[in-house]
Amino acid sequence: MSQNMLKFIKIGQQTPPKRKVISRNEDFKEIYKDFIHEKASEQSSRCSQCGVPFCQIHCPLSNNIPDWLKLTAEGRLREAYELSQSTNNMPEVCGRICPQDRLCEGNCVIEQSGHGTVTIGSVEKYITDNAWEQGWVNPLKIKNEKKQSVGIIGAGPAGLAAGEELRKQGYQITIYDRYDRAGGLLIYGIPNFKLEKFVIERRTKLLEKGGIKFIQNFEVGKDSSLNELRKKHDAILIATGVYKAREIDLPGSDLGNIFPAMEFLTASNKKGLGDKVELFDNGTLNAEGKNIVVIGGGDTAMDCVRTSIRQKAKSVKCLYRRDKENMPGSVREVANAEEEGVEFVWLSSPKEFVGLNKVESLIVNKIKLGEPDDSGRRKPEVQKNLEFNIKADIVIKALGFDPENLPKLFGSDHLQVTRWGTLRTNFETMETNLDGVFAAGDIIRGASLVVWAIKDGRDAAISIKNFLVSKESEKEKVA
Repeated sequence: MSQNMLKFIKIGQQTPPKRKVISRNEDFKEIYKDFIHEKASEQSSRCSQCGVPFCQIHCPLSNNIPDWLKLTAEGRLREAYELSQSTNNMPEVCGRICPQDRLCEGNCVIEQSGHGTVTIGSVEKYITDNAWEQGWVNPLKIKNEKKQSVGIIGAGPAGLAAGEELRKQGYQITIYDRYDRAGGLLIYGIPNFKLEKFVIERRTKLLEKGGIKFIQNFEVGKDSSLNELRKKHDAILIATGVYKAREIDLPGSDLGNIFPAMEFLTASNKKGLGDKVELFDNGTLNAEGKNIVVIGGGDTAMDCVRTSIRQKAKSVKCLYRRDKENMPGSVREVANAEEEGVEFVWLSSPKEFVGLNKVESLIVNKIKLGEPDDSGRRKPEVQKNLEFNIKADIVIKALGFDPENLPKLFGSDHLQVTRWGTLRTNFETMETNLDGVFAAGDIIRGASLVVWAIKDGRDAAISIKNFLVSKESEKEKVA
């Protein structure tokens, strides 16, 4: 065992310092400062180099975490980066936004023994950002160009990961996306204070330099049908994600100034990117000086409340029907929101939206937790006659996302979906019921994590490659 490791007994856990609340509430810059080399090396040396690496086991990508921590501790940063990126197409993204407290760090052996987890995410961010600074991250160089082409619908993490893996094999890759920038939720759904947009833009530019073609502002079903794309390409990957906001059917839900989370976040992110956003500029989607109420308890809700704080809202409240311990969002994100001035109204659920033309307030039910349901979580139960009122100028619904009706949107009625609206695929190959059409990411598993989308994209790329090899072999037999 290297003398550089197993230092968790002598060295305590330390995360990169956070910017002070008073300064970070003034802008949308990332709140965590970077590790300096000495601290990254020191914290990496705390790794116990477990015989059974639970951090790696609980990483959807099976990142070789113990080995690149060891390399970082030894100052072998280029090797650490190369090992990190060998299993992850966007380590700089995952280092910033993965819920490490629920994945690798949450399952760290020394965390279980009371010594405080190795700060895996911060080290991952450090070694990748350092690699970019040193010029170690370079465009793909293709040795064997192939004539076969793959059309990818969706420029989110699943589509980008699949595109890169297939391009490495020499295939001609075109990525279609309905937005004006590549990145999907990474570009418009996640605020800058968690993921600054240059991180995504430099990654997509790198892919473009490597020969991947991006076609933006392209809507399948409008600009081209799915069948037309199938004729154009040898294989198709659908990686659209899920964007349809879950609704809340309550009295007054049709009032003005009640918005889905993505509409609010997209407006803010577009403004941050320098775009002209009419609904933001005229105050409709701008929280400044207003009482903001966000309904929901996941990471999207945290993005909304923390964005509202930075837009100088008069007050920001988050309604969640369970208690803090049962909140689905990252513990770290909840803590950051509390520090920044968000008021959490636990065990509460809206009953009615009140107002004339626009929402003015909410009537809220007080909730208690009853017996556990089938999932093991205690059921929220309304407490009778304990209603209360909350003032609201804007209400943001952060209740999760469902799939859009892709067969209808794509003009492909034969495309099969599950009872949840996600695309039905072969479990092993990720192929849909349409020959040569594959799917990956949230559109097959439902709203999930970026790291799972990357995993799905990589897996789909393997299946698509096998399909294309088989297709080419059949052509040769016929010839």
